[in-house]
Amino acid sequence: MTRTPSMNSAQLIVDNDFEVAKVNKRLFGSFVEHLGRCVYTGIYEPGHPTADVDGFRQDVIDLVRELGATTIRYPGGNFVSGYRWEDGVGPKDQRPRRLDMAWHSTETNQFGLHEMARWLDKVGGNELMEAVNLGTRGLEDAMDLLEYANIPGGTKLSEERRANGADKPFDIRMWCLGNEMDGPWQLGHKSAEDYGTLVSSVAAGMRQMDPDLELVVCGSSSHGMPTFGAWEETVLSKAYDLVDFVSCHAYYQPHDGDMASFLASGVDMDGFIKDVAATIDATKARLKSKHDVFISFDEWNVWYSDAEASRNPEGIGNWPVAPHLLEDVYSVADAVVFGDLMITLLKNADRVHAASLAQLVNVIAPIMTEPGGPAWRQTTFYPFSITARLAKGGTVLEPKLSSSQVSTPKYGDVDGVNAVAVRGADGSVSVFAVNRSLDTPAEFEVRIGEDLRSKAGLTVEAQTLHDDDINAKNTRDAQNRVTPQANDTVEFDAQSGTVKLTLPAVSWTAIYMK
Repeated sequence: MTRTPSMNSAQLIVDNDFEVAKVNKRLFGSFVEHLGRCVYTGIYEPGHPTADVDGFRQDVIDLVRELGATTIRYPGGNFVSGYRWEDGVGPKDQRPRRLDMAWHSTETNQFGLHEMARWLDKVGGNELMEAVNLGTRGLEDAMDLLEYANIPGGTKLSEERRANGADKPFDIRMWCLGNEMDGPWQLGHKSAEDYGTLVSSVAAGMRQMDPDLELVVCGSSSHGMPTFGAWEETVLSKAYDLVDFVSCHAYYQPHDGDMASFLASGVDMDGFIKDVAATIDATKARLKSKHDVFISFDEWNVWYSDAEASRNPEGIGNWPVAPHLLEDVYSVADAVVFGDLMITLLKNADRVHAASLAQLVNVIAPIMTEPGGPAWRQTTFYPFSITARLAKGGTVLEPKLSSSQVSTPKYGDVDGVNAVAVRGADGSVSVFAVNRSLDTPAEFEVRIGEDLRSKAGLTVEAQTLHDDDINAKNTRDAQNRVTPQANDTVEFDAQSGTVKLTLPAVSWTAIYMK
């Protein structure tokens, strides 16, 4: 492949001797919140042509399996801060309807903990990550939910669960202790001092019942919060040895037409992770603790949060059931940013041990449905599904990357190509790369060491997600408008272990060597 003057360049050297970390399968988690149509007419729609006896859409189950999502965070999100978990268990005809303050909607409670656990069983291979309400509730209710969910039997609440159809406990291991408790929009939001005091008592109480739980404490709601850093320091100072994760949340969208900065969103995510990791390390050192706390990046995505689709219903008499909310339709550019964020999570796999794509169906989601109609894949579906398939169970190798720079108004000069390599358990090597340039393709070279060449590199395949129209989208009427295509520019020299290919401007690529 001959490089032309109008082409940028990047090189990734893959060395088997330098590992970052094993890829935790929880890195490919997602998120189901009682928000808009994520649950109702999303995963649950009795009467749909594909619905099973439980009312679960089989077409959605099939797509979730293909997506490769693992841990599912539930039931919120902002929703959880006003949620009474007991409303969603027991006979459906006796479950109360409630006003949901988070999204100005009516919650029917026809879908709750039992339905979620049953749905996960049918999807297969998924773990439930349960969130508890620390907005309007506290220690007693968290303990009640834990007893109901995890105690085998012989107590009031565990026997209620059995009477409600779940003889065996749900055995939920990972628990989120509230949601975005620093945010003024959050029902029952708190200061860092107050939340830190509350969460330390809740965590200690839950551990008295089950000392082996994995607990996630709320970090800042975003990298840009005024209290960012100070919040983490205060909360972790009070609860460090009682928790296992601190959460990070980040959403990205172009502002004022600045597509160059939008395409470099991974730069901000990487800085966010490193800042939180530094606070964790400083707190651990100051407390002289031997305990390790990792990051759960349990909300991340592209979200056009100031668009019309994200505006809540209004009015004292307007509390609709499952309204159309946050139903962003994603473009090629959005999918490339999405893929860049996944690369960033993998590059930080030593610190990020869990992540949840927000969300799974309809609400800023890779899967869309029409009530009574079809389900289809958004552009963002493909970077997630392909990365999950190739990287899950592998080991991230330290990325030795050199790249031409591109200029952005927000982040300055950044690498035009971002990339990461993952060694599979079978000796294969997968490389994920994005070209952040708006207008210039890049010649990308991957060099793998001799020890890896002995196990991998016999064949090379590459798929690229790209379109000449970066605003192209998949819709109900054009469900396959954008799909990954074989990259026919690949050149492979098996003797030197060098792969060369062209990355089009605004593109995401997966390279598989086996």
